[in-house]
Parts: sequence; C-alpha cells; structure tokens
Amino acid sequence: TNPGFVVRITQAGLDYAHQQGITILEKELAQLKLPDISGDFRIRHVGKLRYDISSLDLRSFHLPHSRISLVPGVGLQVSISNAFAEVDGNWRVKLHFIRDHGSFDLEAEDVYIKIDLKLGSDATGKPTIDTSDCTTHISRVRVHFSGKFGWLYNLFYSAVEPMFRRSLEREVCDTVARSVRGELQPYLQTLPVTARIGAMAGIDYSLVAAPAATAQSLDAGLKGEFFSLAHRSAVPFPPLALALPPDHDRMVYFGASSYFFNTAGFAYHAAGVLVFEVTDSMVVSPRDGGLCRCPHPLPAPLQLEKIYPDMAMKLRLSAPSAPFLSIGPEGLSLRPVVDIQAYAILPNSSLAPLFLLSLTGNVSAVVGVRSGRIVGSLEVGRLKFFFLLPPLSAPQVRMLQSIMNTIASSVLLPRLNDRLDRGFPLPLPDRIQLSNILVRFHQNFLLLGADVRYYPR
Repeated sequence: TNPGFVVRITQAGLDYAHQQGITILEKELAQLKLPDISGDFRIRHVGKLRYDISSLDLRSFHLPHSRISLVPGVGLQVSISNAFAEVDGNWRVKLHFIRDHGSFDLEAEDVYIKIDLKLGSDATGKPTIDTSDCTTHISRVRVHFSGKFGWLYNLFYSAVEPMFRRSLEREVCDTVARSVRGELQPYLQTLPVTARIGAMAGIDYSLVAAPAATAQSLDAGLKGEFFSLAHRSAVPFPPLALALPPDHDRMVYFGASSYFFNTAGFAYHAAGVLVFEVTDSMVVSPRDGGLCRCPHPLPAPLQLEKIYPDMAMKLRLSAPSAPFLSIGPEGLSLRPVVDIQAYAILPNSSLAPLFLLSLTGNVSAVVGVRSGRIVGSLEVGRLKFFFLLPPLSAPQVRMLQSIMNTIASSVLLPRLNDRLDRGFPLPLPDRIQLSNILVRFHQNFLLLGADVRYYPR
C-alpha cells in the first residue's frame, strides 16, 4: 500500500536524537551494578588462594566519542569508542595463615561498544525498536589496591581480571538492551497512530510498513488518511506513489500527499460537516459594515415582499460531492462546487423553497506549520453562479450574485479559515517542538521540513 504521508529523518536528525540517547545511556551505565566475584585457585609451590571481590560500584561511565549510522535495509548502528569507566570495590584474600583485605580503584579504558538497532512496527501500526546485537570490548584495565602485601594483589588480580572484563562487558550490553526497551521503545510508542480532530474526524497515522533505512535517511510511510468518527468508510481513490526529493538541510521532513488532503474533504463530506446554514442576521450589510437583521435582504425585483411579507430567509449551503484538491509546484488549489438553496421562514417555522443555485470558483490555499500542526487559509478568486431553479432575469441574477459574493466572503470563508487556522496535528512523539520550518510544493505532494528540539521531562 502506498503511504499517504511520509516522514523522513535525515542524518542530522538522527545525530540529534543520538545525542539525547547517549546522554540517557551514560546515566544508565553510571548506575550499573556489577556482581561480586569470588573463587580460589592453586598457586604452584605456594598453595590455594581464596579471593572475594565485592561492593563493585561504578563511580562513572563516560562515552566521549560515539556516532549513529544508517545500515540500508537493516536499521541503525551506534558505535561508541574511547569510553572509560571508573569502579570502586572491596577485596579480601586468604592464603594459608595470611589474610588481607582492602579497597581498590579500577579504570576500564578504551572501551568500545557497538549496538545494532532493529526497527519494526506492531499490530497497531506504531514503530518498534530493539537491539538486534551488542558487543563490548575493553582494551585496558588499570587497578590501584590498598593493602599490606603487594605481591598478593598481582597473584589474585591476574586470575580475576578476565572475569571482571567479561562481567563488565556483559553488564554493559544488558544495560543497553534494558535502556532501549525501557526508555526508547516506550518513547516511540508516544507517536500517535490516530489523531482526533474535533468531534467529527480523525487522522490515521499508522505505519503501512516498518521504517526503512537508506544510505542517507530513515523513512517511514504512514497511512495518512482522514476518516469520519461517526462512520469510517473506504476511500474511493488510492494514494499515488510518493517519493520525497533528496533534501537534507533539515532534521526531519514530512511529505503530505494530495491523497492526505483529499481524504480530509471526503471524511468531512461523509460526516455531513460541509453544510452551512445562513440566516439574515449573519449577512454583512455593505452600508454599515456590521451584522444586520434585514426582513428583505434580497432585492425588490424578486418581489419576495409580496409573497412572503416581513419573513426572514435562510440559505442552506452544501457540497454535492467532496471537494478535490490539486497540488503542483505552483501551489495548492481546488475548485469546489457549492449548492445554495434559499428558503423563506414561514410564521409556523416551516420553510418554503425560493430558489436553487450552484456556486463554483477557484480557491487557493496558503499552508504553514505552527505548534506542530499544519495550518492554512483559503483565498477565493472569482466566483461563478449557475441558477438552477427558477429561471431569473438578468437584473435578478446580478443582484443575487452580489449578495452571494457577500455571503461567501463574509460568512462562509471566515468559517472555513477559522477551522484551518486551528490546524491538523503532525505525527510527532511527545515533547518535540519544530523550528526553522520549510514549506515547498511538488507535484502531488506538499513537503514540510523542520529542525527538531526535544524537551526532557
């Protein structure tokens, strides 16, 4: 299935996410607890030496050099080099009648860690991440013992040093796996699969496939489909293939296809939202620039005052079909059709139909991003009216066109722009803010670029 919406994280975005992750991992490793080490071994011509290493406590774990790399077709790889750890502990030895104990300081230097991360998606369409492999190698270990018998230290240290290396290497990878599952995976789960928009509609942002790593970016294809909350029905048109341009100036890019926007029109039309009712009190008076309650807002040539004296009117504006939007390099445009049925409100509150006309015109849109939401506004060009019932004279048509232009510009358009100004949420995990916004139009899709700022709890 082609996605209706694509999210691309560039190397710059991965580097930023990596910095945040390494900070968390460094804190996790600094709290690492190593198991006690004990045992005995026989020293030739001397006897059996019993040793105990306990209270192993990491004072610090520093990760000064690290990088994240894309592995095409596989996922991500994090490489950490020149790391070092500082460990405190206690020791105790027994050799025949000789007993000694004390403390020690240990430094593990030139620690190399390699972490392979596998990306996927769960049954709900949310992204998943886990460690597929982890290796740790410690190049050098330095130890300073406190105690009386220096020759004893070298004897038991040469026996426990390999065990200490293996223990630390194993615990580092276990900590990495716990950090990915306990910190990174739950955070990715905050990415919204559905976003509710008011009481009528929502957006489906579920993944159509697992995120894919390429040589230059990490791409995720989302369903990108609006739907009616009351009744979700199949969209009668498919999404087209969506290929983002090779832009890498921003940390993240969003590709919103024409399918994404057109499913919005389809969902709102199916939900019955694209219906507006206009009464006399909502019509702007050209004379005073305010709202007025006019008993005869329509012109005298229609002679309505003779048929319905001093009766208010109501206009019902509705879209006979979902509006269809086009996106091209020049921008975003649509040509909606609106049916306008006029009624007279009778004394018993029933409605008497007066006339029916159809309105169409060229509409362009201005699109931007604000507070993590796609916002916009519509600009209407020249409107065209087609009078369906009853037949009208030329003066009547001109007068009605003037009134309908007023209604469209002063009532209908402000309502639509108010909704568009509230915006539609982008698929962002928690505590993310966008900046340095870029907006570009391409054939059949809108490209949004941004840099990212993460705010910890």
